[in-house]
Amino acid sequence: MNFWASWCAECRPEMPVLEQLHRELAPQGLAVIGINAREEQGAVRRYANELGLSFPLVLDPDGKINAQYGVVGLPTTFLVGRDGRVVALAVGPREWASTPARALIQALLAEPAPRPSAE
Repeated sequence: MNFWASWCAECRPEMPVLEQLHRELAPQGLAVIGINAREEQGAVRRYANELGLSFPLVLDPDGKINAQYGVVGLPTTFLVGRDGRVVALAVGPREWASTPARALIQALLAEPAPRPSAE
């Protein structure tokens, strides 16, 4: 989950990299979700079109989702395992295409999917 805004200069370089990871690794189970901070739909749509983003973008016009996750700066990214646990948090821009970042993502994708609990 990547928290971002179109006015965030540090967010912009990450978006094409996240899009590339989305396109490349979605078949292995990677889900990239962008959560926009307090902008209207038109601004988000223009930004997504300009950068060619195809991963899901969630609008958070009131900042409620940002507040629930304790986001204090943009960009903020949470890496979440298949079982729903947060395994990494990055406040500020990161090099998501770097070897260490890709190794972490690949390790998470290699985890087995959780089994449904028998109720």
